[in-house]
Amino acid sequence: MAVTMNDVARAAGVSLKTVSNVLNDYEFIRPATKQKVLDAIAALGYEANLTARSLRSGKTRMLGLVLSDLSAPYYAELASLLMKVASARGYRVLVEQSAATKENELAALQGQFRQLTDGLLFTPLELGPDDVAAAQGGKPLVLLGEHIADPRFDLVTMKNTEAAQAITSHLLSSGRRRVAVLGAAPGDTTGSSGLRMLGYRQALTAAGLEFDPDLAVLCQWRRDAGASAVRQLLDSGVQFDAVFGLNDTVALGALHELQMQGVKVPEEVAIAGFDDIDEARFASPSLTTVAPGMDEIAERSVGLLIDRIEGTGPEAEGLQLEAGFELRIRDSAP
Repeated sequence: MAVTMNDVARAAGVSLKTVSNVLNDYEFIRPATKQKVLDAIAALGYEANLTARSLRSGKTRMLGLVLSDLSAPYYAELASLLMKVASARGYRVLVEQSAATKENELAALQGQFRQLTDGLLFTPLELGPDDVAAAQGGKPLVLLGEHIADPRFDLVTMKNTEAAQAITSHLLSSGRRRVAVLGAAPGDTTGSSGLRMLGYRQALTAAGLEFDPDLAVLCQWRRDAGASAVRQLLDSGVQFDAVFGLNDTVALGALHELQMQGVKVPEEVAIAGFDDIDEARFASPSLTTVAPGMDEIAERSVGLLIDRIEGTGPEAEGLQLEAGFELRIRDSAP
């Protein structure tokens, strides 16, 4: 038989009303009493009727998370961190993949998914700021990434340009002078690719070097694309002594291809990436990369969204927050 609230109350030695207050996060409950109820819930395996609770309170204690592609390692690791932070605050996370289509992004803002959640963490790639403003409704929203930086919206992002400049400067400081960059996107100036390319070029300028378009290879941010891009460089005869992949998956694909072609890393070609996904530590050689503050992004975005939901957030609207970054210097580019 299903465990009821009465069963929880008896096991905890409290009233039914106290159990209800704990489930609805009533703030004036003694910590010891609350812990007894939570222990009883865990021991009995009680599951609250979330639909009934949401009808009574108007809250589901669910956050929505919309990302373009969970098969991308960075997004998968970020989603895991966001869920952990939300759980620590008593919230669960519903995840939706948009596949970077305008139709799916609009559906996430307007459809049933939005109705099931109290607030949304959203990475738009196809919608513009006016699209989001028209579709978001009255529920709190925190944007992730850099596609939309509009004062109407809260945004948590990373220091793409500064971090790309730092990792490129690291490659140059080791004596490399022909740094190829893989993963550029045509016409992008405000997205991740464009901002990281800007940092790459700033590092070249600071080192007294000119940008060479032959060293910039357009490709998607996948391992096979990174392998194909570095193969293209090798076949073209363009000289290079370092590779900067605009994300780790591109860099790892390039690393694999260089090894297959008999190029020694880092002796002949140094390689660096961006994101510090888990796989970067276990590559052979381990991948030098940028850790773009993923933990901080998760903490600040979830914290800001929940504070907005609960009415305890900052008075200022449209906060623009940037996480810090660190270089992870490893064997591929010591």
